[in-house]
Amino acid sequence: MSLDDLYQRVIMDHYQRPRNKGRIEEGAVTVDLNNPTCGDRISLQMRVEDGKIDEARFLGEGCSISLASASMMTEAVKGLTVDQALELVDLFSKMMQGEAIDIEKFPVEDIEALSGVAKFPARIKCATLAWKALEKGIKQQKRA
Repeated sequence: MSLDDLYQRVIMDHYQRPRNKGRIEEGAVTVDLNNPTCGDRISLQMRVEDGKIDEARFLGEGCSISLASASMMTEAVKGLTVDQALELVDLFSKMMQGEAIDIEKFPVEDIEALSGVAKFPARIKCATLAWKALEKGIKQQKRA
């Protein structure tokens, strides 16, 4: 099995069996974003306590890349401080731009499967949608 095949399987696994899909009932910051180019929609909810992301969940519809990315992102940020989460947003953005990064900095190995998206500029917005929602939610939370 090639590395591309493995990455495709990881993405499809997160798409078909998303982690952290659903709503947080109380005390959550909610961010709704969409990608009008292809119709992806993400509603991200997160609860921050004592400067750490205690819980992150999402609902959405769209392509396999956008929903798999949301699944991976919500797994990766749980338990991180908001500053650590913002560092991951920056790292993910660099990966999507094709920059060489230290993939070991991601707390969830599956995120590496999305690195190939950088070869397809039209799909980068799909992969980054949930991460932009995370960044917006953290900024909202910091202002509150």
